[in-house]
Order: sequence, then C-alpha cells, then structure tokens
Amino acid sequence: MELAVADYFNPRRNIIVPNVSWGFRGMHECDLFILSKSGYATEVEIKVSKSDLVKDKLKPHGHKSKYIKTLYFALPEKLAHLSEHMPERAGILSVSDNKNWRGFHRVTVVRPPKVAKTPYKFSMVERLDILRLSSLRVWSLKKKLNKKSEI
Repeated sequence: MELAVADYFNPRRNIIVPNVSWGFRGMHECDLFILSKSGYATEVEIKVSKSDLVKDKLKPHGHKSKYIKTLYFALPEKLAHLSEHMPERAGILSVSDNKNWRGFHRVTVVRPPKVAKTPYKFSMVERLDILRLSSLRVWSLKKKLNKKSEI
C-alpha cells in the first residue's frame, strides 16, 4: 500500500519520506510525509485493518500539526467506507486489490481532505532537512538489505 500511495503522489514531483517522526520539529509520526514543490506538507496515515483504524483514534496528537496542510488516510478498498473512524478533515484514499499496468495498486480519492486555514510553508533550509532525512532512510534500508544478503 505504501508504494501505491507514494506512486499516487508522484515521487518525481514531490519529496516523499516514510515514517517521519524523529529529527524534524518534534512532529508526530507520519506514515508518509509528502512535501510539494511549493513547500506545503501532506500527511498520509496508512491503515490496513479496522482495528488499526479504531486504535488510531486513541493517539493523543489526533494527527494535528501546524506543519501539515492536508491529511489523508489510505485504506484497502474494503475499508474505505469506515469514515466515522477518521478525523472529518482527513481525506480518504482507497487502495484497490488490483494492480495497474505499472504493477501498483490503484489509488482513488474517496473523500478529499480539508485544507488547513493557514498552511505552513517550509523554507528552503527546512526542505533540505527533509531531503537529508529521506537520504538517511535510503542508506539505513541499504544497510539492512546488505546485512540480510550476507547471511
């Protein structure tokens, strides 16, 4: 699902970083943090089951952050109707079981997000920090993959 959603937001046009939490402005953990060319951020929370979705409502931060312009919840197609378990301001992305011609699952907007009234615009220095964080993720993943291949 993560790959399908990242593909939907197009990593050629946007900076897309998985699991952002540490090292950036004390933000809550975002499954996917997307930074547009214009400097605005989108958070995508990925949920794979109803129980996962229900538990998310207990998080104290409520996915509220002055840094996030739009919030989406991405869910398997069969769960996309469970909007009562998501914040009203959140958009809903439905991820199908069927793959498209590029091998990704189709992503459909079920409900568009509400845009923050005064969205935060990331400075160039902050954008570089996000890129640095993204780069660290790549190298950490490569180290893990390398260790697995040595076994």
